[in-house]
Amino acid sequence: MKHIGAVQAVVTAASYDREPTAAELDAIEREMPVIVAEVELLDAQITLLDRPANELDERRMRRARNRVLAARRDLTNRAGAALAGGAA
Repeated sequence: MKHIGAVQAVVTAASYDREPTAAELDAIEREMPVIVAEVELLDAQITLLDRPANELDERRMRRARNRVLAARRDLTNRAGAALAGGAA
């Protein structure tokens, strides 16, 4: 009787069974202000799903949108400054 076995090791299993690298954790940390701002915006949107918006709700939505835009702008500016060597 002939033994049949795998000729190659499994290639894809190891990529899912690993912890994030230091570079990936740094990228998440840099993007955290954007993530937090987007969560706040989503929270504001969820609260308005079942009721009409009053003046305070509209203000909360506007502020949440502005925070998201500011966080994205800051992230983009930091990335641009890093690419330009800090000369920006």
